[in-house]
Amino acid sequence: QVQLVESGGGLAQPGGSLKLSCPATGITRPYFALGWFRQVPGKEREGVACIANGDGAMYYFDSVRGRFTISRDGTKPTVFLQMNGLKADDTAMYYCKFAPVDNEVIACGRGGPYDGTDYWGDGTQVTVSS
Repeated sequence: QVQLVESGGGLAQPGGSLKLSCPATGITRPYFALGWFRQVPGKEREGVACIANGDGAMYYFDSVRGRFTISRDGTKPTVFLQMNGLKADDTAMYYCKFAPVDNEVIACGRGGPYDGTDYWGDGTQVTVSS
């Protein structure tokens, strides 16, 4: 079973930066993608960014494109999210996701269905406030 543990959340000022990390253990297949999603109370979980493990291709949602950068360490494997230019609207619980598909767009929910089981971490809180 895949296990994901997020870290790096906290309090940041508007315009500030944070970097999230999420090491993944228990992966037994070479083809997968990792991603970041976020959720605020009362709203649906929304995508932030995803990265394919095979070729490192990345996909970003419009709300964060140009401010956030997703990356990975394929040897661990670990996924990171560098967040710059933070806004109050970025305040949310951030979740790491493992998807059993080696495609960043599909893993972020912007493509067709796929077989297998998704796994999620327990989340790390990001709060942007002055």
